Amino acid sequence: MIEQSIFREYDIRGIFESELNEQSVKLIGYFLGLKIKKLGGVVAIGYDARTHSPILRDYLASGLNKAGCMVLDMGMVATPVNYFANFVQPKNINESVNATIMITGSHNPSEYNGFKITLDKLPFFGNDIYALGDEIISNKKMIIEDNHTTMLIDTKNDYINFIIEHFAHLKGMDKKIILDCGNGVAGTVITEIFDALKLNYKALFVEPDGTFPNHHPDPTEEHNLVDIKRELEGDFEIGFAYDGDADRIAVLTKKHNIKGDILAILFSSQMKNPTVIGEVKCSSIMYDMINKHGKAIMYKTGHSNLKVKMKEENAHLACEVSGHVFFSDRYFGFDDAIYATLRVLELIKNGMNLDSEIEKLPVLFSTEEIKVKTTESEKFEIMKNLKILLQNPPHDFPTIQSIIDVDGVRVNFENGWGLVRASNTTPVLVTRFESTAPDTAKLYEEKLNELIIKAKDMI
Repeated sequence: MIEQSIFREYDIRGIFESELNEQSVKLIGYFLGLKIKKLGGVVAIGYDARTHSPILRDYLASGLNKAGCMVLDMGMVATPVNYFANFVQPKNINESVNATIMITGSHNPSEYNGFKITLDKLPFFGNDIYALGDEIISNKKMIIEDNHTTMLIDTKNDYINFIIEHFAHLKGMDKKIILDCGNGVAGTVITEIFDALKLNYKALFVEPDGTFPNHHPDPTEEHNLVDIKRELEGDFEIGFAYDGDADRIAVLTKKHNIKGDILAILFSSQMKNPTVIGEVKCSSIMYDMINKHGKAIMYKTGHSNLKVKMKEENAHLACEVSGHVFFSDRYFGFDDAIYATLRVLELIKNGMNLDSEIEKLPVLFSTEEIKVKTTESEKFEIMKNLKILLQNPPHDFPTIQSIIDVDGVRVNFENGWGLVRASNTTPVLVTRFESTAPDTAKLYEEKLNELIIKAKDMI
């Protein structure tokens, strides 16, 4: 049995053995391999720290080999290293890389795994993934023999050397830094980079361990930041925490947990006339501040969506609140928490006081992401009904100024906004609220939640 539900908006993801098993993964490799073969047939694979990732690598290689691809294996790496393989020539082969596949469950529980896919330097996502799923399910009885043949490549050291060279000016920087690798794969590169740059740091939970024995590797959850915050109570001045595959970052000072949209303000302030892509969850402060010296564009949530939009708009930077940060300015336009770490340190080296800059910003009150549990089958129906209800809201509903529907609904009110969108990865509605006063933000939350309940009752 192959479940259609493993084929998600941004990637392929499921539970090892029950959903991602020998049959399903070999077929993913084969039918994806047919597409890669048309581009030239060279695919580079990397995997995260999960205990079953090497097993999935072998299944995937069998399918890719049957499709006639040359399969390059970079071993255990961070997701940014896997993306980096799209832009460097492996030293031991004469072929250019046409595609990359990262085997990772990101920040999901340890029984999960998945595949993040890039074809011809662009993310493979959305309708392309859904169509791949349909093709695989139609051929689910196809038998693919074992063929684990791969060629080892050392993309990791190419990446490390690139970062060291591009941030050589930070060498010996006098700042006490604390890192939390969360037993994910950030530890496979970050300590070598910091050692080479002679930075003053301490790293927690460096050893990759897919059982995540110390805390879950999701820095968007405050309870996963307890250890790094404890260290910041002492001598450490700046902290960085990473998710399981090191494409998302949390930046912490003694005073602030700096979200991705505020990082966008800080980064873009050092760019000339920047174009910056944000998502629908980003604070209005981000859009207002960036538009004073550049151009800020609101777009859909999701790392694949933002990468495509960046290329379309020739943008310098993109950010998600959750800590995906994408630089085309001096970089390749993919989300990379390791690279973003060095760009933050560069801001500090150039004289920026992060806390002072944040405290200059207008004061707004924003909630964290609030998730409303529902089901895969209901979440999009609820959103459809919610849009209908917003056309003629109840008499006690706050006055609507405008509605942005690029991804779910972002309802703009007189003194703030409320967002409701269906998650593309989990059976929840994601909500967020912001206003000039906490009570007003709470009111927006209450009134939109009342409409969500009505929208569900309409199903």
